[in-house]
Amino acid sequence: MDKSFLVKMFGFPASLIHGDTLVLDRWFWLKRHLPETVNGERLIDIGCGTGAFTIGAARRGYTALGLSWDERNQRVASERAGLCNAPQASFEVRDVRSLRARQDLVDKFNVAICFENIEHILDDRKLMRDIVGCLKPGGRLLLTAPNYHFRAMTQGDMGPFPTVEDGSHVRRGYSVGMLAELCAETGLIVEEVSYCSGFLSQKITQLLRLLSHIHPLFGWGITFPLRILPLIFDRILTPGLRWPYFSICLEAYKPRFTTTAPIEAAGAASISQKL
Repeated sequence: MDKSFLVKMFGFPASLIHGDTLVLDRWFWLKRHLPETVNGERLIDIGCGTGAFTIGAARRGYTALGLSWDERNQRVASERAGLCNAPQASFEVRDVRSLRARQDLVDKFNVAICFENIEHILDDRKLMRDIVGCLKPGGRLLLTAPNYHFRAMTQGDMGPFPTVEDGSHVRRGYSVGMLAELCAETGLIVEEVSYCSGFLSQKITQLLRLLSHIHPLFGWGITFPLRILPLIFDRILTPGLRWPYFSICLEAYKPRFTTTAPIEAAGAASISQKL
């Protein structure tokens, strides 16, 4: 099947429903934390996949650059940007582990997004430093990663996690403390830690993954009508069942001014958590 068939038919929203329901959840979280702009602000998407969030950011007014090591994904992303009338979205093939080599990207971006990518990288400290290096003073990082306390949807979610970077998750996920630690080390001020992808999203994604073993289109066709349910019920069901959200979501800020260590520590300690 044409990777962009649905996008050709229905435009940008279709780019959010090609895979797991969790992708749509992340988009709704991103929209809440990424104001529309007409100021020509620049955004970098670290590990952009097939470009849905890069394109979405461009449609919100940002000059958006998506980076991924996968040439095929970048071709698909570029095609979809054209289909979605998002000329401000561009894509480059780049292994994000070598981000530091791109000196032309240093201090250039108002926003960096990194969604479900850091858990694939062994040296997450280096990746965070490199992402922060791309931000201008006053820039913002929006990041999601698996919540350390999630409940496994399929056997592979439980590990064992490899000790080499083979495209799989190299760690289970992140806790609030782990994200605070990374931010403190890179000088970021944590503004909010929240969560997305609740009980129903996870159960629908679990069903999709299982049925896709028969055929991907079969899994997608069966689960597509169910995707409306999390939008209506997850905010009630997930806390009611005390079910852990799948993704932990971080909003952090690169200081505009040179700060002292006590101020940085205070910023890291003043995390607010929201569901």
